[in-house]
Amino acid sequence: MKLLIVEDEPNLLSILRKGFAENNNEVSVAMDGKTALEMIHNYTFDVVILDVMLPDINGIEICRRLRASKNFVPILLLTALGTSENIVTGLNAGADDYLVKPFKFGELDARVNALYRRSHQETEKIDTIVISDLEINGRAKSVKRDGENIVLTAKEFKLLYYLAKNTGRIVSRDQILDNVWDINFDMNTNVVDVYITYLRRKIDKPYATKLIHTMKGLGYVIKP
Repeated sequence: MKLLIVEDEPNLLSILRKGFAENNNEVSVAMDGKTALEMIHNYTFDVVILDVMLPDINGIEICRRLRASKNFVPILLLTALGTSENIVTGLNAGADDYLVKPFKFGELDARVNALYRRSHQETEKIDTIVISDLEINGRAKSVKRDGENIVLTAKEFKLLYYLAKNTGRIVSRDQILDNVWDINFDMNTNVVDVYITYLRRKIDKPYATKLIHTMKGLGYVIKP
């Protein structure tokens, strides 16, 4: 899993980061709400572990902002306030689960895994992304445009699917490298540009309407 832990207490943050990393998860961290929102906007996470009491934007407000922007990443709240009223407030703000401090790491790990399984199952139900006359089936890994099948390599499909999940939103080369290649490439590499060219030959070149657009100095966007 790709996890984001948002916690301003250094000792607890270190324990959680180490524990989840030892379980073979990819762990990112933020110690304030502003940084957390920027990271969630720029990168894709499977689950966000979010402390309620943060020094700037609290966890409840972060939940509200994410849900208002139609971002439905699974969120587990960590709270020192275990009253029913506080828990209800967090869930109503958009959190998917909560855990009251202090807690055992094993319980947190189990809850995070449950959130991931649930969201993964829900994602699989959403089979098709449609952009104009382009249809992308995430489960079948198939692509059609204007009713015609288009054969892509595994990496070409993953790139197209990532762009499609962010329809209308500009994604940078660094974001693409992080989410599609999933390893730390040399940021000077032109692999993203090369694969965008491959996609354009198959997705755009045979058709009058172009869907993949270059935003100079910013990155790429797919949109009608």
